[in-house]
Formats: sequence, C-alpha cells, structure tokens
Amino acid sequence: METKNLRNVAILGHSGSGKTTLTESLLFNAKVIDRLGRVDNGTAASDFDPEEKKRKISISAAVAPLMRKDCKINLIDVPGYFDFEGEMIQACKVAEGAVIVLNGSNGIEVGTEKAWAQCKKQGTSMMMFVSQIDKEHVDFAAIVDDLKAKFGKSIAPIQLPIYEKGEFIGVVDVVHMTAHDTRTAESKEIPIPESMKDEIADVLELLTEAVAETDDDLLTKYFDEGALSSDEIRFAMRKGTIAGTLVPVLCGSGYNNAGVDLLARQIAHYLPSPIDAQAPIAEVDGEEVEVACDQDAPFSAFIFKTIVDQFVGKLSLFKVMSGKIEPGMTVYNPFTDVSEKVGNVYSVACSKQNPEKQICAGDIGAFSKLSKAKTGHTLCEPNNNIKFADMEFPKPSIALAIESEKSDDEEKVFTGLKKLMDEDKTFAVEKNVETNQTLISGAGEMQMDIIASKLKAKFGVSIKFIDRKVAYRETIRKQASLEGRHKKQSGGHGQFGHVWIRFEPNTESDEQFVFGEEVVGGVVPKGFIPAVEKGLLEIINKGPLAGYPMTGLKATLYDGSYHPVDSNEMSFKMAARAAFKKLDTASPVLLEPVMSIAVIVPDDYMGDIIGDLNKRRGRIMGMDSAGNGLQKIDAEVPEAEIFKYATDLRSMTQGRGSFSTEFARYEEVPASVSAKIVEEARKNMTDDED
Repeated sequence: METKNLRNVAILGHSGSGKTTLTESLLFNAKVIDRLGRVDNGTAASDFDPEEKKRKISISAAVAPLMRKDCKINLIDVPGYFDFEGEMIQACKVAEGAVIVLNGSNGIEVGTEKAWAQCKKQGTSMMMFVSQIDKEHVDFAAIVDDLKAKFGKSIAPIQLPIYEKGEFIGVVDVVHMTAHDTRTAESKEIPIPESMKDEIADVLELLTEAVAETDDDLLTKYFDEGALSSDEIRFAMRKGTIAGTLVPVLCGSGYNNAGVDLLARQIAHYLPSPIDAQAPIAEVDGEEVEVACDQDAPFSAFIFKTIVDQFVGKLSLFKVMSGKIEPGMTVYNPFTDVSEKVGNVYSVACSKQNPEKQICAGDIGAFSKLSKAKTGHTLCEPNNNIKFADMEFPKPSIALAIESEKSDDEEKVFTGLKKLMDEDKTFAVEKNVETNQTLISGAGEMQMDIIASKLKAKFGVSIKFIDRKVAYRETIRKQASLEGRHKKQSGGHGQFGHVWIRFEPNTESDEQFVFGEEVVGGVVPKGFIPAVEKGLLEIINKGPLAGYPMTGLKATLYDGSYHPVDSNEMSFKMAARAAFKKLDTASPVLLEPVMSIAVIVPDDYMGDIIGDLNKRRGRIMGMDSAGNGLQKIDAEVPEAEIFKYATDLRSMTQGRGSFSTEFARYEEVPASVSAKIVEEARKNMTDDED
C-alpha cells in the first residue's frame, strides 16, 4: 500500500452520537463484514471487548481498516464517554484526519466540543457528519448555523438533505452539483429537485467564497469572474481541509446506512494522507527534526496503544512513521535502550490480527510480545536514535480506595492492575502510606468500575471499593509539662524510668517533631536520653485525640530520676510513652489536609460552581479569565470534601468543567466537624480492640 493512498481517520463525537454505528455501516459497505451489527445487541465489530458488549458502550479505541477503491482507510472508532478521553488522545496522535459525528436530534454536544478541541490541539484535519438526519424534527440548516456560531467560518457544508413528503431520501452534493438517492446502501444519482435550487445556490455561493480564500489565484479569479468551477472548488476544499481552515459538513444516517458510501468517498478525497499532513517533530540525537513519512527512509514507529489479552499476551499497536517493518527485523527502543527481534507483524482489524509480510510508512500495525515496549515509546533501527514525543494525558481527577475480596489475592490484584496500567495510561495505582489504603485514580467512576470488571475477567481476582480515608493529623495548642513514670518489679532486677517532659507547639519550624533536653545534674543519665526520644517517636503516630499522627510538636526532657540497678533504656522508653499519653491536657486539635483547587468552567456555570465550593467549606481565592468563554476559579478546599468532585463537577457543567488540585497545607478542623470525626475514629479504635 503506497503511503499516498492511506487515510488514518478517527471517528469522534459525543457518547451516543452514532460513531460505532457509522463505523459498522462503513465496514459493511466495503464488504469487510457481511452483516450490519448493532451496539444494542452487542454485535458491532468495533465493540468486541466483553465489557463493551455488556455495557453497550465503546470503552476502547478500535482500528477498523477498509478499502475504498485504491485507498486504504484505517478507521479508529473512539469512545465518546468522558472517562475514556485518553483513547481520543491516542487516536488523534496517529490519525491525520477525523470525522466528528453529531446526532442530528441533539446537535452540538459536549463531546462535539471536546473532539473539536482535541483535533485543533493535535493538528488533525476534520470533517463533520450529521447523522440520524432521517429522524423527525432534525433541522440540518439550523445545525450548520449552530456549528458556525460555535466554531467559526471554517464550517463548510458540502451536502444538503433531500426530503420528499417529509421523508429523508437523499443528499445534494453542492460541490459537484449532483443529487443522490440514499435509500439503498449504494447511492444512485438522481436529478436535483427544482424546489431546492435556490437553497443550493445560496450555499454554493457561501462555499465558493470560503474556498476562494484558501488560494490567492482562486481568490483573484473569483473576484474577476464571480464563480469557480466544480474542480476548482474541489481542489480548494481539499487544500483547506488539510490545512484546517475548512471543515466540510456532510449528512446521512449511520443507522440506516444512508449517505455513508458518499461519506467514504469524501474521506478518501478530502482528508489527508500521511504524506499530506504536517511532518511530526522528533528528537534525533538530542536535536528536534521533522520526520517525513517516507517509505524509503530508515524505519521508525510510534506505539500509540497497548492491549493486554490473556490469550495473546501484550499487543502493541503502532503507526509506522517512516520506512517499513517486516517480520524478523531487530528494532531498537531508545526509551529503554533495548533491542528486540520482531516476530510476526500484524495488521489490525477490530478484534482480529492478520499476519503481514510488510507494513509501510503511514500504516497501522501491531507487534505481540515485545516485552519492553510500552505505550508512548518509539521503535527504530538500531543505528537510528529517534524519539517521537509521548502523548499528554489528563491527570487523574478521582481516586477511590480498594481492597481485594480475598486477603490472599492482594499480590494478584497488584499484578493485574500493573498490566492494566500498561493498557490505560490515564489511571494510576498507589499505596497511601498514611492511610494504609490502596488507591486507584483516573478520569471517573465508570472507568474505575470497568477496571474492577477487567481484573475479574482477565486475571480472576475481585476487588471492592471502600470508603476513602482522610490523612488527618493532630497537634496541640498549649504547653503542658507532663510526668511519665514506669516501674515494674518481678523479682531480681526490676524496671524503673521517670521523666518530666515539656510538650508545646513547634512554632520554630515545619518539622513534624522536635526533641530537646535540658537535664541538669544527671537526674536522667545521658545514656538514657536517646531512649526517651525513641519512646516518643514510637508513639507519636497515635495522637491523644483520635489516634492520628501528631505534627508540629516540640518535646523537651527537663527532669526525672533513675535507679542505679533497675533503670535501663526500655524503662525510659516506657516512661516517655506514659508522659505522651497525658497529652489530652494540652488542648489537642484535629488537623485536615487542605487542597488548592483550580476549576475551569464556562461563564454560565460560575455562580453554581462558587456556591458549591462554599458548601464544601471552600474559600474562593480569586477568579480570572481562561479565554474562549472560560473562567478559572482558584480556591482552597478541605480534601475530605472533594474526593468525588470529578463526578459532581461533570454533572454540574454537563462535562464542560475541569479542575486540578495540589496539596496546600494542614489546617484545624472546625469544632462541629471535628467532633464527628473524633467520635467515629474512637469508635473504630474500640472496635479494633474488641
């Protein structure tokens, strides 16, 4: 397959807009599949994962190639659900073009906006397909007007729907001035309806003006003659689409396979091949260079996705950036400084991998069992030290605590989670040393639930979600001089230790604990003073109020006594602990972690977001414009109040809001809140003792 005849195309849009259904129709028309599957009954070719079949949504990007005459189109069907934004990032990294699908009944949705933003960020050329145009009350002209209002003058409708007695029967190709009956899978040309000629003329005039601005010669001709030929418009449309200055808009029905064959034709014509697109930047021997997609150049490939399969093992999906790859070649990974010999090289068709003799520049393929290769890595020839930039994934915005259903499965759970992290770079696993909980973090609760399901299906281990704990701390507000005495007599040598320790708030530094001594006259021998400090260090993680670690504490040993025979290190450790246990006389208070949070939302949601943050005991620190109709709210909020903020913010803003957090400091918990926390903590300590 020549690189110029390749099209890598991401199918994007809001969840439920019809992306997978459209992909199914495109595959059916190209005879890749012999029947039209449906998402609702779990038979769609690109929704092959058991979780997708069960939940009836796409959760992973699937590569689905088809042939359109001499053009190979690698479709990448991308989930629209917000929890799987990482899949869209991966697809746009390797796709030169995208088709953004809109549900004709709903028009522009949040997923439409996110797809547009991602394409602009990655420099991906776009087309739009208004699907379900055959439903009642769908107004294509109104949708186009909304698109122009939202995304600007680059929106360029190149089709108009034809209705007969209220029924959608076909489309007019405004560029070629032809009409097509779309009631069969293969559209048939028909005469242009007389009733539409004025409407078509208006659209053509606007389209001609838009395309003329993409080329100086065409603009001059348009000014001189007032019109352009179909071939000139077609040429300019392709040029503008590739440059990103024009976005063709088409219409049809993915569900009823109406106008889908015309879409495939326009994909092949208007969207760029890997040669047409802007050459990607890579680092070669420490310098940034453009890497042309040339079949005759040295081999390089970018791994954009990893699939973990319990039968096949690890499958690395890649795009050949230059040169070509064949079975048996040795490839070098500059990220790991490891060379590995390639076994089979596969093309990918949804759930199937087909062995190939060669995959050339611009095409998509897969390796199996490359042990050191991970998503985001570059592979190249051993003497070609090249690195393509990794993808930027959003930071996790929600973290949930988990534990294994069976205590002896904990190691298996961690092994499974580690393998799933290779597959999905948008979630992470950590062991919180303060709360002793295992946390998995990611984009949302749906993603977390699917991770749990995959653990059970692929690795045979079950986890459950439990309440997340807050890493509270304790400190004291006033000074107290406390006595600790340890005396034990059991025949022979006994145990004796006696100390006076002054406890006070540490106002001199940010250290958790400071120890000092002011012993005079040897009342506590110097050899036993380290034992006093050690005794305190052993107990400081269980404060007097609710058993949380102490912080901001200064302890000074200033008096005591000893026995020449019975005193030893253990006795003084126990005496120090006895003094510490009386700290409830020093006004202990509970501290909680406070987070700095930056929330970015459209202007319309400002009032609701500020009100919600106030309800969470937050303090608004400032507001500023973030551009494009967005506002940034800076606030400080107790961590306990925002464990599931990602879900709540998504609900409040219909998915348009985003936020980031970082630890700010510890602050005293208000008395009314503290009382409940202390009561619960003490109850748990009592239960543990029972």
